Amino acid sequence: MRAEKKLLTGEYVARLNASPFFLVVGYQGLKVAHLTELRKRLAEAGAEIHIVKNTVFSVAVKEAGINDLNGSLGGQLAVVTGKKDISAAAKAVKNFAAEFDKLKVKFGYLNNQRLEPASILTLADLPSLDVLRGKLLGLFNAPATKLVRLINTPATQLAQVIKAKAEKAG
Repeated sequence: MRAEKKLLTGEYVARLNASPFFLVVGYQGLKVAHLTELRKRLAEAGAEIHIVKNTVFSVAVKEAGINDLNGSLGGQLAVVTGKKDISAAAKAVKNFAAEFDKLKVKFGYLNNQRLEPASILTLADLPSLDVLRGKLLGLFNAPATKLVRLINTPATQLAQVIKAKAEKAG
């Protein structure tokens, strides 16, 4: 392999190892302006997209420890990676694909498990990780709030009875 390709392979491997997920999308027919818009949207979601050479990316994926691509690299492909939330990146890709028909989700990987396009679109429909964490904290907090309210109720009622007696006597 030529030195340039080894350099590209190393760069791809570093990106794949730094990201808990990657999504492979076909971009055939998209104009540069559209790809620039997709890059902006992915940046807002904490992800990035890179155009890849299929043969070099295939070698990089194997070096990163994923062996079951089964010839699924074909056509003009780009790879979406990120360090945060796969659902936010998948949502950005899904919304962009709905607007511009040319972008096609091929497959993806999350923690070395293959995701088919249907699974990726399901992940896109999930709320972001921050929203899910907020809901979970709300679930944990609700019983404690109810318990405090329940414990305070008799004391509140006793105070109201004493106040009513004092007003009646006064």
